[in-house]
Amino acid sequence: MKLVILDRDGVINRDSDAFIKSVAEFEPLPGSIEAIADLTRAGFTIAVATNQSGIARGLFDQAELERIHGKLKADVAAAGGRIAHIAFCPHGPDDACACRKPLPGMIDEIIETLNVPADAERWMVGDSLRDLQAGIARAYRPVLVRTGKGEKTLRDGGLPPETIVVDNLAQFASFVMKRVNSGN
Repeated sequence: MKLVILDRDGVINRDSDAFIKSVAEFEPLPGSIEAIADLTRAGFTIAVATNQSGIARGLFDQAELERIHGKLKADVAAAGGRIAHIAFCPHGPDDACACRKPLPGMIDEIIETLNVPADAERWMVGDSLRDLQAGIARAYRPVLVRTGKGEKTLRDGGLPPETIVVDNLAQFASFVMKRVNSGN
């Protein structure tokens, strides 16, 4: 199994400091949907791990989040791809849960749900340090995209060793598919 876990806001779709609260506000970044489809066709299993504290803050409810994720899955399917699982944390930053990134609870959910073998090739793609930290906790290779909060994260420094930095999700897809095709 080749597994790629993606953060959502800032990696797949435009991020907003005011939160993505509705389907109308969900706007995929250029090339991201196609990148997911390309990865799927290349044999990668795709999952999403996303902090959604807007639920705890009362900005939107779980039903609206499910509609947003339904649109994401439909867009990816229309492009010829598939998202195998979406894990989300509905808690706020002070709720002391085990799922909110940088903790690895959502990664664990994905591993269990998809029955990911220990020897799987595993990647974690995010735009923030906490995304990468969640993946590192479970031995995922960290990838920082410059989209979303990625440029700020890069400027702040402190990235995990061996973090791969790419411009966007499409560049990551191209990189990892070339790597797999060359046997590296």
